[in-house]
Order: sequence, then structure tokens, then C-alpha cells
Amino acid sequence: MNARETGFPRADAEHDFLRARRRQVLSRLATWLRREPDDVNIMLPFHEVVEALGWEGERRLGPRVIRLDSIVGSVDRGRDFDRRFRPTSSRVRQRWERLALASRRGEAIPPIEVYRIGDLHFVIDGHHRVSVAHALGLESIEAYVVQVRTKLNPSGIRHRGDLIVKDYRRLFLERVPLAGEARAAIVVTEPGQYGELGEHIEAWGFRLMQDEGAFLDRTTVATRWYESEYEPVVQMLRQADLVGDRTEAEAYLWVACERYRLIRTHRWDDEVFETLLRDRGR
Repeated sequence: MNARETGFPRADAEHDFLRARRRQVLSRLATWLRREPDDVNIMLPFHEVVEALGWEGERRLGPRVIRLDSIVGSVDRGRDFDRRFRPTSSRVRQRWERLALASRRGEAIPPIEVYRIGDLHFVIDGHHRVSVAHALGLESIEAYVVQVRTKLNPSGIRHRGDLIVKDYRRLFLERVPLAGEARAAIVVTEPGQYGELGEHIEAWGFRLMQDEGAFLDRTTVATRWYESEYEPVVQMLRQADLVGDRTEAEAYLWVACERYRLIRTHRWDDEVFETLLRDRGR
């Protein structure tokens, strides 16, 4: 344990709580001084994460030993603890100190209950136990785990604000059901760009159906767009050194919008690229 040891478990448990509260306040102050977003120290709400990623199913895994640093959120107790499960007020003090005292005395502590999404865990029951374990310097904890499957991979989620991007991406992939490498290739950093790209692809698909005089489902349109439009254009953008610091999908969206603004046609010729290169240099 990294916690303070005086030989008096009750006094040590009280010091544990006060130290955890002090660290929580100092963390809030540091966040304010660094002008970081407010959500940096807020634990992730489970239901918002599931909504952003898209729920597919769940199954019970039973008892497991999980890393404390993998626990990033809560089902319903986000106001009582911060992202590191430090208490945000003295409201939880009495129960917190009872658990800290039991832990210091070596008494058996029941496993917590969590949802698992990818490598992340969200507490159903046991917030105080997680908080005490952090305060005592532990690295892992016993838990009953329920694994939740989602449509999107939760990788990249660090703060609550990251859920906005995931939510827009999920909606985009419902409108444009790409698969495999094509699905992985389409990445943008601003949430609204997924909406712009989705509308662009739907418009492209509508023109394609008009040209061919036949109805095409969303999956077919997505595949045709990626293979006959997106990949050739991105290849030209690479060759013309027009990708820059953007993702390739962002570069495609940029040049596609510029195409309509510049010439109102579907041509990809030297004149268009020369104009784009001039605009980039401004």
C-alpha cells in the first residue's frame, strides 16, 4: 500500500479520506489553471457511452480481476466521484471511511460489479470500493463483469467530449454502411464533418441511381462510392501533395466541396488541381 500507516487503522482511514478529497480539489485547481475542458476530470457516463457507440448485446463473464485504471465511468454515481474516483464532497465520507477501515484491517471486501466495453469498465455497484482502492494505492480489484457489445469500437475515448465524435461516426456509418478497410479508412476529427460527408455521399448515390436508372441500397452506394470515387480521388490528392495535415477523408471532403464551388461540374482535370494548389498557398 502507498497509503499512510500510523498503526491506528481508524485514524489512518480518516486520513485516507481527507487526502483523497485534497487531491480531488488540487486536480480541479490544476485543470482550471491549465484551462483544460471541464470534462477532463468527469467520469464517463455509461449510458451516454452506449448511446454514442450503439448497443448490440451483452453477456455475463462472471468474476474477474480488473485493473483499476481501466475503470473510467459509472452507471449512475458520476456526481459523487471524479474521473479518478476521488470523492467530490464529504457526502460519501462515512461509508467511505468504513470501507477504508475494513480494508486496512484485512477484512473481506465484496467484489464490485461493472460493465465492460472494449477495455473500459463502468461501475454498476461499488463506487466507494473503487475509490478506497485507488486511495490505498492498489492496482487491481475483483469484479463481476458484464460485457457489452457495441457497434463502434470504444478506442480513442478519453473524455466525455470524445463521445460526440463517436456518436456522429455511428450515425454516419448507419447512413453509409461501409465495411472492413473502407470503414476504417474514413476518419475525420470534427464531428460535423461526418454529417457533411454523409450528405455528400447520399447526394452522390442519388446521382448514380439517376444515371443508371435503378434503385441501389445504402450498402451498394457506399461500396460504389468508396471504390469508384473516394479511392481514386484520394490517390490523386496524395500524388498532388494536397492531403497535408488532414486525414485523407478530410482532404477528400475539402476538395469535393471545392470542386462544386469552383466549377459546378464533375470534372477532375488539371485546371481544377491548379486552382486548388493556388488556394492552398493563400
